[in-house]
Parts: sequence; C-alpha cells; structure tokens
Amino acid sequence: MRKVYVDNAATTALSEKVLDKMMPYLTTVYGNPSSLYQIGSEAKDAVEEARETVAKLIGADNASEIYFTSGGSESDNWAIKGVAAALGKKGKNHIITSKFEHHAVLHTCKALEKQGFEVTYLDVYENGIVKPEDVKNAIRETTALVTIMYANNEIGTIQPIAEIGKICRDAKVLFHTDAVQAMGNVPINVKDDNIDLLSLTAHKFHGPKGCGALYVRRGVRPEILIDGGAQEKGRRAGTENVAGIVGLAEALKIAVETMEERKEKLTKMRNRLVDGLLKIERSRLNGDRDLRLAGNMNMCFEGIEGESLLLKLDLAGISASSGSACTSGSLDPSHVLLSIGLPHEIAHGSLRISFSDDNTEEDVDYILETVPGVVDYLRSFSPLWDKIKSEEK
Repeated sequence: MRKVYVDNAATTALSEKVLDKMMPYLTTVYGNPSSLYQIGSEAKDAVEEARETVAKLIGADNASEIYFTSGGSESDNWAIKGVAAALGKKGKNHIITSKFEHHAVLHTCKALEKQGFEVTYLDVYENGIVKPEDVKNAIRETTALVTIMYANNEIGTIQPIAEIGKICRDAKVLFHTDAVQAMGNVPINVKDDNIDLLSLTAHKFHGPKGCGALYVRRGVRPEILIDGGAQEKGRRAGTENVAGIVGLAEALKIAVETMEERKEKLTKMRNRLVDGLLKIERSRLNGDRDLRLAGNMNMCFEGIEGESLLLKLDLAGISASSGSACTSGSLDPSHVLLSIGLPHEIAHGSLRISFSDDNTEEDVDYILETVPGVVDYLRSFSPLWDKIKSEEK
C-alpha cells in the first residue's frame, strides 16, 4: 500500500543533511557549553555559530537578539508572559491577539487574564485574515503587547505582519509574532516587518523536535521565564541542546536557500489538489485562496466527521489531519474554523493537508483518487448527510 505523509504542519521529517550536521554533537563533541575544557568550548562555539546564522537569516541586527528555547510553545510563553510581567508593573495590563492563534498563545493569554490582565481577541473574518485597522482601533494607553501569528497553523492564511508591526511601532506598543508555521516558508525580516519578538521552532522545517528560538529586539526586556543557571546570557536557564541548536540553524539555512523553488512547486501541487477536491459535492476551501502558505490546504466536506475521514485515510496510507480536536479528547470542532464563521456541523468535517518538499505530484494523484471515495462512503451512512439531501429536495 502506498504511504503518503501530508501532515507537515504538525511536524516534518528530519533532513539527512541536518542529521549529519548534528551527529558530532551527539557523539564526540558532547561537552557542556558552560565548561572550560576543549569539548565544552567546541560545543559553545557551535552554539554561537548557530546563533549568528539564525540572526542573519531573519534579518536581526545582532546574534545577541537570538535566544534558544525548547520550541515554539516555550518561545510564545516567554514572549507574552515576559512582556506582560515587565510592563504590567508600569500599568500596561492590556494584550491584543486574534481569535485563531495557536493554543500556545491563546492559553497563555487566558492564564494572564486570571492574573488581572485584559485581552482583546480580534476577529479574523471568513478569509482568515486579521485586519490591520482592527489592531489599530484596539490599541489603548494600557496596551503592553500585540501578538498576531505570521501564518495560521490550520488554514495557512498569511497575515499582514509588516503593516500590523508598523501600527504597533507608531503606537509604541511591542509586537510579537508566532512565526512557527511561516519560518522557512515565506521571506521574514524582523526589521522590515517591524517585529519586536518572534517565535520559531526547528521541527516545522525539517529540523529536530525540542529546539526553538525566540528573537527579542535589542532594548526589549521581557521578564525571565525559566530561572536557574546563567545560560543564554542569563536570560534562559538550562544546559543548551547543542545538537538541536546546530540542527535548527542548518535546517533554517537550507529552508531559506530553497524557499522560492519549493514555493513554486508546492503552490502548483496545492492548487491542483484544491481544484480536484472542490469537485466533491458540498465541499469548501477554508481561508483565502492565495494569501496562504504554499503547502497548506484546509477543506470541509459537509455531512461527515473529520475524525472518521482521518481514520479511513490512514487505512489507505494517507497521514493527514483534521480541524476537529479529536486528539485532545474534545468533541468541539476547531476554534480556527469557528473563528472564520463556520457552523459546528460543517467545521467538524474538515481535512488539513500540508505538503513539504518531500511530497510529489504522485502523492497528489493518490489523494485525489482516494478522498472522494472515502467521503462518499462516510456520507452513505451519515444522518446529517441524509438531512442535508432531504432539505435540498
């Protein structure tokens, strides 16, 4: 049976080139970077070289603005909680975000609300795009931070980050973006985009899991999230994940160098897949058709459950994901799909397919051969589909 992995928005395969770059720091150069002996200083040199690489690739002024973390969730938590803690002391107790952020942002904001912070959750509309004027209108004298994701993890829509960043810069409000999905897939320059803090993680662009980074513009001082040792210039305690850090930098370098070629290839594949699946009765594409990540497709098929669709596709060898929160034990549909105005019964029947440069046109062929039959099968015993058809009559 053919195997097709198309859940790259969840995680990507580790690149062989990246693994080769990491191997010395897993085997021979295993010293603690805080140690004074040779294999410790060699490890330290590798960390600092990676810091320089990441800084250059995102347009940062200085490598000292890059802090390595355990991943995107930690980076989001540190950026938001750290700024809130620092500026809350000065009476800045208001945060602006959007309704369809990753839970690493939304749950962090909910936690801050319990501490007395006020949070404004902006609409994202049917096309899944935040309106810059909504950000501008929401800013108050007490606003500490605006946090808007660069690209959505479920529907792939790309936000007007530079415009939002300029609004924040003009209002002297700090701006954070969760760039976990966008990094390596769209050109990002923190200066051109007016970004003060940016989160990224390696495993979304063929790097290792468990290693991320937070960009903090010079002069911005979020409170420390993890206390302990003096690592990361005393700002983030914990022995550095040297191999992971080296892998992150190498994976990002490769992703940026191959971005345009990959974008052209994946956009073509995505559009062919979307056009093919839209031929299915009562199907719809979620989010803007063009302002989205090249490898992202998110669609709904009325009359079926996303969980059932995923299980049947898995039996056919296709690894994809759904907007339904089946893995969390919740029966509720995706908060992202609800935020763009879909009713519960439609949002439940969603399918997210996310390509990487490992995917091929043959993968698209197989998905187009398989999905329509699975949808027809699931609809054949769906009471909801029977109701839809009877209402049509």
